[in-house]
Amino acid sequence: KLYVQEIVLYINNYDFETNIRKTPKSIQNFGKKFFKFKANNRTTWYIFFDQKDNKFLVKYILNNHSKDFPELM
Repeated sequence: KLYVQEIVLYINNYDFETNIRKTPKSIQNFGKKFFKFKANNRTTWYIFFDQKDNKFLVKYILNNHSKDFPELM
């Protein structure tokens, strides 16, 4: 629960104008853009989203321990 609360708080306070990256084509079904949240020394969360005007839809969240993570390298 604590991780979820931290991620939600981070997303709610995130400036969607900075440190945004384009998602690799092979995993764009997660979202066209993403940003990172470093939870601790071992875990980084990747928050994928789509944007239309000033609205942001978070579509997928994974971390560097996920099987899908190598696609981001």
